[in-house]
Amino acid sequence: MPYIQHVTTQNAPYSVSQEETEVVVRELFGHHFSDIDRLLKIFKNGQIENRYFAAPMDWFQSEHGLAEKNNLYIKESVRMGVQAVKQCLKETETSAEEIDAFFMVSSSGMATPTLDVRIMNELHFSTHVKRMPLWGLGCAGGASSLSRAYEFLLAYPHAKVLVLCIELCSLTFQRGDISKSNLIGTSLFADGCACVLMTGEEVKPENNRPRVIDCHSTLMPHSEEVMGWDVLDEGLHVIFSRDIPSIIESWLKPNVEEFLAKLQRQPSDIDHFVAHPGGRKVLQAYEKSLGFSEDKTRPARDVLKSHGNMSSPTVLYVLKDIIEHEASSGEQGLVTALGPGFSSEMLWLEWGAEKS
Repeated sequence: MPYIQHVTTQNAPYSVSQEETEVVVRELFGHHFSDIDRLLKIFKNGQIENRYFAAPMDWFQSEHGLAEKNNLYIKESVRMGVQAVKQCLKETETSAEEIDAFFMVSSSGMATPTLDVRIMNELHFSTHVKRMPLWGLGCAGGASSLSRAYEFLLAYPHAKVLVLCIELCSLTFQRGDISKSNLIGTSLFADGCACVLMTGEEVKPENNRPRVIDCHSTLMPHSEEVMGWDVLDEGLHVIFSRDIPSIIESWLKPNVEEFLAKLQRQPSDIDHFVAHPGGRKVLQAYEKSLGFSEDKTRPARDVLKSHGNMSSPTVLYVLKDIIEHEASSGEQGLVTALGPGFSSEMLWLEWGAEKS
């Protein structure tokens, strides 16, 4: 089975506390809401203390058109992506010429040619790399890209693959959007980048690295309004249904049980829950739906606390922490992320010797 060899992360350049963000949001939106004090409680109640943005806070206090936002998205994404890929290759003693396929995930801006091309041109990849740019997966993108890379590596067991997720959600901020969805998004979303090196089973890892055993994709029919973007003249406007936690509670458990039954596993076999931390209420919905304690969701909660919801890279930040600090040989884990569609992506990981 394919291996996850290494995960690196790259933060956006501007570290901002939740208190700083709340002050700016109060200045921008306070006169639109008579109950602004009540609404701004989401900044304190969301269990986020810090986030990273691609632009300084004063940038968000003036208007920016779609072209300006998108140009900054391309420039900063390429810079962050180059750094993440270079670090991943350096730490695994892998050259760019050894990479056989490149899965590039981003949904918070637009670029054609896609970001992977621009990154590859700076790092001297082989001209024959198989490119798989994936757009529109949103928060599910980190898990979905691991799944697609896993499937590729089943077919090419000697291959080495990079998965790169970059999201600059902050650049989609809309000063003129006084919807509560925008206010919630402003309290929650952030920027980040994560790079993963995966290899086929013929490329053995040197250390205790997880093998991907299987993956599971699920689409909820006719649920486009749950999560996503509206593309308007000013740019991307967030779609963020207030029903997401209740949808998770009712929908996730049977989805997980179906996947585990396929693997002949039980929820009690999950040593590590590698979950995308969509927000405090999302984590609580995971716990309620699956009967988990807060200790099981602690790695995801820690990433949410220190980085916010970065969309697709966030679950890879959680994975990095678990690989480096939590997992031991013989343990198992479930990777899960939910995103636009409404959709779910899951993977089953095993560390060390294969279990019967």
